[in-house]
Amino acid sequence: MHDVDQPPPEDRSPLLTFGGTPTIRDVARMAEVSIGTASKALNAGGRLSQETRDKVLRVAREIGYRPNDLAQSLHRAKSRTIGIISNDSFGRFTFPIVEALEERLAEDGIAVFMCNATDDPARERQHLDQLLRKRIDGLVVTARRADMRAAIDPLAHGLPVIYVFSQADDAGALSLLPDDEGGARLAVAHLASLGRKRIAHVTGPERFEAVRLRCAGYRSALSEAGLPEIDGFYLSGVWSEAWGREAMAKLFATPRRPDAVFCGNDQIARGATDALREMGVGVPAEVAIVGFDNWDVMALAARPALTSVDMNLKALGREAGDSLLEMIGGKRLSGVRRRPCSLVVRASSTS
Repeated sequence: MHDVDQPPPEDRSPLLTFGGTPTIRDVARMAEVSIGTASKALNAGGRLSQETRDKVLRVAREIGYRPNDLAQSLHRAKSRTIGIISNDSFGRFTFPIVEALEERLAEDGIAVFMCNATDDPARERQHLDQLLRKRIDGLVVTARRADMRAAIDPLAHGLPVIYVFSQADDAGALSLLPDDEGGARLAVAHLASLGRKRIAHVTGPERFEAVRLRCAGYRSALSEAGLPEIDGFYLSGVWSEAWGREAMAKLFATPRRPDAVFCGNDQIARGATDALREMGVGVPAEVAIVGFDNWDVMALAARPALTSVDMNLKALGREAGDSLLEMIGGKRLSGVRRRPCSLVVRASSTS
């Protein structure tokens, strides 16, 4: 039997077939575990069986894995953890961001603590104090809407802070946001490319920045396509299926009816398709529909399935992880970065 610390050459060679420097991904793949499990084993953390821990450590030794140089050089890193504070109780927007963020940080052996503040400043303060006592190395602030909020204290303590799907009233802060205006332009340009000439916009409350930006994108795309903005074709209400149904009743109560509707979110769009079906109006034959968010629960369950703008939240989360590592390593980052959306075309807007 061979000693595990000195495996024979024939056992080592198959593991060295990849190119470049071994990473934690290589360790996880060869040990047949997740990146998170590999990270826990390599950092002596978490609840793992001794068998799993030993297997991961053995694979790491065999392929010559060494922790990422960046992670080793983080001058603040003491706990190898970061905190997340969110007010998104339902997790609709936060979960995809956090999933991608956690996966990115696990590659560098950094774990995540997540707290839900539920729009309660006192609760947020309590969570923040607890995270600071854990000596976190950085903080991510996220939300269920991308509107402006008061900057959070840790900046005063030199702790790196990133706002994702949220933004601070501080020019020195870094905020990562989806490009709502660009996403709306994609939606309307798509409808125009199908030959639709009378495009309405049904959306949520105007107090939300996203609503105002999506409306601006709608209007600029109409102008670029040489289409008129028809009076009465912009309707602002609430984020609900009920509003989508109500808006269709209003639009179709007049002689000049739309041949396409761009909706401010997928809930409104699903309500709109339901209402049109009940009115005997064909979707997309008579009216094409596009939503926003690409929320599978709504978009795929609608009949027909909804074309929708995807905010690429996972890409946003991964970028947050990259940026946070840079900031922990000493780099100063600030400003508002708006990242491109994409359009997922489904049956509600096929030509």
